[in-house]
Amino acid sequence: MKTVFEIAHAVQNGTLTAREAVFEALCKIKELNPQINAFVEVWPEEALHRAEEIDARRARGEKLGPLAGVPVGIKDNILYKGHKATCCSKMLANYVAPYNSTVVNKLLAADAVIVGRTNMDEFAMGSSNQTSVYGPARNPVDFDRVPGGSSGGSAAAVAAGMVPAALGTDTGGSVRQPASFCGVVGVKPGYGRISRYGIVAFSSSADQVGVLAGDVQSAALMLEVLCGRDENDSTSLEDAVPAFSQNFTADIKGLKVGMPKGFLDELDPQIKEKILAAAEKLKGLGAQLVDIDVPHAKYSAPCYYVITSAEASSNLARFDGIRYGFCDKTAQNLNDEYELDRAPFGPEVKKRIIIGSTALRAENYAECYLQAVKVRELIKQDFARAFEQVDVILTPTSPTTAFRLGDHADNPLAVYLADLYTCQGNIGGLAGISVPCGNDPLGLPVGLQFYGPILQEEKILNAAYHFEKAL
Repeated sequence: MKTVFEIAHAVQNGTLTAREAVFEALCKIKELNPQINAFVEVWPEEALHRAEEIDARRARGEKLGPLAGVPVGIKDNILYKGHKATCCSKMLANYVAPYNSTVVNKLLAADAVIVGRTNMDEFAMGSSNQTSVYGPARNPVDFDRVPGGSSGGSAAAVAAGMVPAALGTDTGGSVRQPASFCGVVGVKPGYGRISRYGIVAFSSSADQVGVLAGDVQSAALMLEVLCGRDENDSTSLEDAVPAFSQNFTADIKGLKVGMPKGFLDELDPQIKEKILAAAEKLKGLGAQLVDIDVPHAKYSAPCYYVITSAEASSNLARFDGIRYGFCDKTAQNLNDEYELDRAPFGPEVKKRIIIGSTALRAENYAECYLQAVKVRELIKQDFARAFEQVDVILTPTSPTTAFRLGDHADNPLAVYLADLYTCQGNIGGLAGISVPCGNDPLGLPVGLQFYGPILQEEKILNAAYHFEKAL
């Protein structure tokens, strides 16, 4: 399948119709989705009708948007009016979105064509896409392996060539980690760059919409469309949005790339080899490698799970069968009401609610939640100091490649540690991008991650773009 950039330009120039682009995507989905389970619902008639409308506008001489005719998938926690948004949970099995999220409005205004909703871990809680009520999505590289999570369906859809781009959400790496596992590009901008209005909340201080695409330039174009201030989201930023896809420099000579001390010490040797080779590749392109120290980053994972679980327990309290969610009519009293109405939550969601509620209890608050908040501030300060020395920071995206379906079923800690390198970006409010940097001996993709300061996404996009070209 053509890239986002190629499709949009071809439709705008008249060398390809939007209908042809969308029809090709729908055919790919029909062929491959039964095996991969990347999409949980597809809207073929609606998508083709919208594509035909775009073609008719072009025939009338109207100017088309920057994503003209581009087929896009959206994660199942992003609201699209009149369509289900279930978060891949029994709790919201019949929920139909009453309004559009801001990101959906921006896609439609840019003349993209939304073809369906993609699989995900239930309520975005997971790192493997195995907690979905629709069953796990599978990695197109190896159907016996996970695509990563929680935006595994979006990553798998792009990697399989079903769509050239898809939206995900990233709370602790849920765009970048599946991008690494599936061998595609995954980017999340700094916190507040993209509106969260109309996104079902997991952890409000860490949630961010991100993009999965086949190449860096396409991801940059998607970001151009999605970023910007939204009056419906008080956390969205006022700052102007650069023309990310047009701002690539001629080279990266003189770019200072931070190499955090200790980050590769415990890494799998095969992944470490790829990361070090990537660093040498950047050096060969003229970049300068600089050793930096972010001493508190090693506490990112426990800090992340305490804070996000606490926020999740608060956010999910609304699903009580009275205000939102499933309602069991057999309840005889209030205790039954709460117990029965929350039964549709899966084990992982319940686990996070229990962790979060425990951390917020009066006797635990100071020792657990408050400590995590303090550590979060230390991590932010570490990264701020690091960016006084360097332009971008290089890390692995994940400590492992894609593991097999069912692996770690009895070891949830191993799954949690899949977010080891990515959750730092959400805790620190950084911009992050994962790009493929080769395969391990089994042919499984390895991801390389660049971090950059908030409001300086062009730095990580530029570094990733030149690395991609060189590779």
